Amino acid sequence: MSVDPGRYATPLRQTGGQPEQQPVIVRCARRALAPDPLRVLLLHGLCSNAGVWDPFLPLADPRCELWTADLPWRGTGVHGWTGLPVETWADQAVAGVPGGPDVVIAHSFGTSAALTWLDRWSTGGADAARGPSAVVLISPLYRATAEEFDWNSLAYYVNNFDRILIEGMQMGPSRRLPDERRHTIAMKIRDLVSPYGWFQFFGTYLRMPQMRTERMTMPFLLVSGGDDMVAAPSDAQALAMSLPDASVHVLPCHGHFPMVSAVEEFADLTNTFLRTRLPGPPSGSPHLTMEHHR
Repeated sequence: MSVDPGRYATPLRQTGGQPEQQPVIVRCARRALAPDPLRVLLLHGLCSNAGVWDPFLPLADPRCELWTADLPWRGTGVHGWTGLPVETWADQAVAGVPGGPDVVIAHSFGTSAALTWLDRWSTGGADAARGPSAVVLISPLYRATAEEFDWNSLAYYVNNFDRILIEGMQMGPSRRLPDERRHTIAMKIRDLVSPYGWFQFFGTYLRMPQMRTERMTMPFLLVSGGDDMVAAPSDAQALAMSLPDASVHVLPCHGHFPMVSAVEEFADLTNTFLRTRLPGPPSGSPHLTMEHHR
């Protein structure tokens, strides 16, 4: 649903079989030639893919070593992915980064996967050695109490699933297609994702009030689009209130993909956050150069 994931990324880890058939494919998208780089893992949302991060890759702080994960809910989904909780797949992505990521950046349904994984990690259910030092969540889906979910919430996400898919298509090459063609493709993708994929999305959203966010003590940056029809800015604000250390930035006039539609502003926010909260050598140091993998 986004730009070509092969544009920057070269597979570094394979576990047998065809790479495109693997549920989780972790790639190094950009090396940082620094003595102590920040390893950054990027997690995409439902029906998207790792290519959604392409606009951000060249703008990230040179100290960052960028790793992308194609997750099993990419495109129309890898068969059988809904049979396991999303934190299982997030854990596989984390394990694919040598030494574990210092920073996790996630978008939309990827934020739900990140939060459920962090919940398990913070209670000792995941490898504590792989815990991140900072987290950036874009368009997070979060509600603090079960009472905030009602039948209207369910109906909204069922009835607008095709519109959500169309917005994702407008962030990639499909934006050049006529509106009617985009709608036809979105409906086909919706049917291929099936109620199982949709239910895994919404079922994970329903679990958000159970997250023990008070144990997630690392700094968080939350970025939301003011016109987001999928994850309202109120979700990001509620999540920030539940976390010990979080800041929220709402980008007016942007929708569900601010890291694409406002990529320079998003990169500035993220780079400033990382430099401030995870200080290291100045970005202008001569040894901080970067290498793209194609």
